Amino acid sequence: MAALLPPLRVCRGILKELRAMQGPTYKLSPAYNYVMDQFRKNKASLPPTASQLTVTGQMYCRAQQEAHHDSHTYLCLLASNRTHLALHKLYHGKGDRSREEVAGLVGLRLPTQPGGKGWEK
Repeated sequence: MAALLPPLRVCRGILKELRAMQGPTYKLSPAYNYVMDQFRKNKASLPPTASQLTVTGQMYCRAQQEAHHDSHTYLCLLASNRTHLALHKLYHGKGDRSREEVAGLVGLRLPTQPGGKGWEK
C-alpha cells in the first residue's frame, strides 16, 4: 500500500480538484464547506503522552487515521475522475474515422507502397 500524503497536502489537493470542477466560485459550494469542516474537526494534534492515553483518546486517534485515509481516497477519486473525463473527451468516438486517422491516434503510421501496388499502370 502506498504511503499517505500529509493531511494538509490532501486538503489542498481536494480543494484544487473542487476548483477545477466548479471554477472560481468553489468556496461557495457545500462540498467546500463540508471538506473544510471535516479537516478542522479531525485536525492532527500532538501525540498523547503516556499519562494521557485513555480509551477515548485511542478511539479519537483511530478516527483521525480513518478520516485521513478516507480523505486520501476521496482525493484519488476526484483526480482519477478528472483524468478519465479528459481522456474520454480526447478519445471518444466521433463517428467513422479513416485508417490513417485511427493509426495516428495511437502513434502509428500506415506503410506506404513505394511505386504503387504493382498492378496499376
